[in-house]
Amino acid sequence: MADNQAIGLSPCTTPGTMCVLGIDLGTTSVKAALVMETEQGRIVTQSCSRETQAQADSPAAGAQGKEQDVQKIIKALNECLAAFPQEHLQRVSRIGISGQMHGVVFWKTNQGCKWTKSGTGHTFQPGEVSHLITWQDSRCSSSFLSSLPQPQSHLSLATGFGCATIYCPDFMKPYDAAGTIHDYVVAMLCDLERPLMSVQNAASWGYFNSRSKSWNTEILRESGFPLDLLPEVGDPGDIAGRMPHDWHGIPKGTEVGIALGDFQCSVYSCMTERTDAVLNISTSAQLTVPMPLGFQPPETPDSLSAVAYFPYFDGNYLAVAASLNGGNVLATFVDMLARWMAELGYEVLESSVYTQMINAALAQNATRLSICPTVFGERHMPEQLASVTSITASDLSLGHVTRALCHGIIQNLHSMLPFQHLKEAGVKRILGSGSALSRNEVLKQEVEKIFPFPVIYGKDVDAAMGAAMVMLHRR
Repeated sequence: MADNQAIGLSPCTTPGTMCVLGIDLGTTSVKAALVMETEQGRIVTQSCSRETQAQADSPAAGAQGKEQDVQKIIKALNECLAAFPQEHLQRVSRIGISGQMHGVVFWKTNQGCKWTKSGTGHTFQPGEVSHLITWQDSRCSSSFLSSLPQPQSHLSLATGFGCATIYCPDFMKPYDAAGTIHDYVVAMLCDLERPLMSVQNAASWGYFNSRSKSWNTEILRESGFPLDLLPEVGDPGDIAGRMPHDWHGIPKGTEVGIALGDFQCSVYSCMTERTDAVLNISTSAQLTVPMPLGFQPPETPDSLSAVAYFPYFDGNYLAVAASLNGGNVLATFVDMLARWMAELGYEVLESSVYTQMINAALAQNATRLSICPTVFGERHMPEQLASVTSITASDLSLGHVTRALCHGIIQNLHSMLPFQHLKEAGVKRILGSGSALSRNEVLKQEVEKIFPFPVIYGKDVDAAMGAAMVMLHRR
């Protein structure tokens, strides 16, 4: 579904104003936003989102594989940009791009895409490109990961991380370049001979030392890792290059930033004070607080720690409880209910199921039912499964179960980064963001019960906005 909205009196067409295009290539959708900074503040002149519906079969990994069709991702991106007025796109002077971290896509150098010209300018379609293997991929078992060399990094290696995936046999043989999906788009737009990756995305791949801003090349070389697939690395906010031709009417020569992490961009779009914590619940869920200025992460990873330190901007770090279980848990529950109904001979729309279960939970303020929602495990506890306890005959209604599930999602985050730790870090409020949180009043209620801080829900909290803001603020 498109979300295409103009705000104000077409300020991007005002002479002398800088207009920046922000793009986020998310797990389930692509979003684009045209943003400018005025004396009155930041203005979003246009925004558009498209569901990618890019999930693809993984013959090599079966049910453990989580892959996406790059053709469908780029199709959604092209549809977003085609929805914008040409006079706005022609004023764009910079492009900021973020996307889902950890994953990897492979392509052939100089054959990664095919450019074509239409009435509104040039567009590109993927060429010799693999599927995107996403952060949700679980083909790397715990035993396989334990057989790999220990990284010289503060972040532990996990299944779904780019370097772990590259270690899997027979993956990259036809290809000679690799990056995240947003690294790929930047490389195609700037016609880069070799991919360029930000510190944020490099850290999310594993085997990267964020202190020295370098890959663990010696460790990787000794274990037979194909080093030529590692992108060059730059600082977030730097320019990757300029477009050698126009794109959807955006002028030739437009600056394109190094691709950024979607999580960091979401935080950047809303965190205004160092006393803010940010809670984001979309497909997955993250709770984060800024670390003190000058903080440096430990030299070696703590595989049992639920909190990781993500590179942010200007050499700073975020402490992050990054859960694999967020909106995807609710989506799994909705899918289960719809399948049960189908087995009973009733066909229902999943959107209808979602609405009814949230309404039922809103009428049920509390429940004794307890649900541990870790259907997808956690990176620090990959073998952990979901469970339901304290089951009584009186607590089996749809409202009870949905209330318990929403409580469990928030309680799981609290177990990773408790309220007391936030208080000790000086947190004064929580900024809530993400599609799964914004549309779910039950989740909001549970957040406010479990984390007794003021909670602010922002409308403009998203990665596309953050990516544009990074490029706007760059000098």
